Amino acid sequence: MSNKLMAGFGRANVTPPMGINIAGYFKERLADGVLDELEVNALALKFGDKTVLLITIDHCGIVKPIMDGFKAEITQKTGVPADCIFIHATHTHTGPTLIVDTDDVLINEYRVFLTHKTADAALFAINDLKEAKFGYGVSTAPNIAFVRRYRMKDGTIKTNPGVGNPDIVAPIGDVDERVNVLRFTREGADDIVLANFGDHPDTVGGNKISGDWPSLTRATFEKAVDNTKCIFFNGCQGDVNHVKVNPTAGDFNGMFHDFDGCSRGYAHAKYMGRVVAGAIMQIYDKVNYVEVDSLKSIQREIPIPSNKPDPKDLPLAHKYNDLHLAGRDDEIPYEAMMLTTVVAEAARMVRLENAPDNFPMLFSAISIGNVALFGIPGEPFTGIGRAIKEIEGWDLILPCCQTNAKEGYFPMTEAYLEGGYEARSSNFKAGVSEHIVNAARELLKELK
Repeated sequence: MSNKLMAGFGRANVTPPMGINIAGYFKERLADGVLDELEVNALALKFGDKTVLLITIDHCGIVKPIMDGFKAEITQKTGVPADCIFIHATHTHTGPTLIVDTDDVLINEYRVFLTHKTADAALFAINDLKEAKFGYGVSTAPNIAFVRRYRMKDGTIKTNPGVGNPDIVAPIGDVDERVNVLRFTREGADDIVLANFGDHPDTVGGNKISGDWPSLTRATFEKAVDNTKCIFFNGCQGDVNHVKVNPTAGDFNGMFHDFDGCSRGYAHAKYMGRVVAGAIMQIYDKVNYVEVDSLKSIQREIPIPSNKPDPKDLPLAHKYNDLHLAGRDDEIPYEAMMLTTVVAEAARMVRLENAPDNFPMLFSAISIGNVALFGIPGEPFTGIGRAIKEIEGWDLILPCCQTNAKEGYFPMTEAYLEGGYEARSSNFKAGVSEHIVNAARELLKELK
């Protein structure tokens, strides 16, 4: 039994067929082209008799039943148990829809295809295992992530109020521009670089398939630095995106005003990929190499209170939800992002009308010596990520969104009083942020 850390990398192309529905918006979009290929990337780590798999998929978010199917296939092909498998969706909004119960032939076929391909990438990574030196570092990617929730002159809070909106008073919250980097240096084989940064990959828009800036980050880094493979894990991004509401000089180059008031552009996604790749390069050669004395993993379900609707709000919620499902959004008296907010809130109320008081949420953690990754099954606000990074006793903690499940938004407690798209659509009551940070403390303590 080797007492050295081993690392391996695997990759598979998972670009879907054209005509498949694209996930990420409250409207139908059918894929009619490919801007860049979607991928599954897998990092296998082994220390002694312990093996873990860290896998990323270019997808908006994958529900737990489908994730569980992926894990079962991976375990069958590799022998790695489910509680040692950490699967993350990068959250691109230009990837295919995945749902469990559907008559859509393309979606059903793609789910089977993606299951096999994810297991293939995991197997490739296992077969690529070689002794590795481990290092870590932190860099920054400035001026590409911005708070997307704003206080308006009338006192309301709006998400994505639009570029140049004169009624904006100030953003609510702070951006975390840190880029966490893990480097696995292998003699006679490609280095493997794991990067972690939090921002919404909703930069491209339209009907063409793209992994958005996370995919472009990987490609840019690998092209710039010879003999490397890059895997990317998105961080806490529930309240931040790429939109600078008061652009100056060339800030708006390569962007257009989209239907929902959110500005987008593939050229801007390329720019973001270059900035994040540049941040990785800033620290790549100067990581702090450390001896690894352990490799551990843990997964646990923790109950989180559900955000059940007030019965008096249900008649209007059913009306708006029915109109939306019938394709009659023009009869709902809102537009742009406020229409999205109202439709999402109505769907949440209808969905949770007869919901249980609590939902079991699966949290995941993996430690490599004194560095840890913490997986959150949804979209946490940046404040959650900051609190997790500050948990004592660790050299570095990497919070990762959309990991091992997709359960929606996790806002800060004050956001429920303020309002806005994320809190109004969340499946969880105010206080979910505290539950998540406490879960991180508990699981990370057990890994020590």
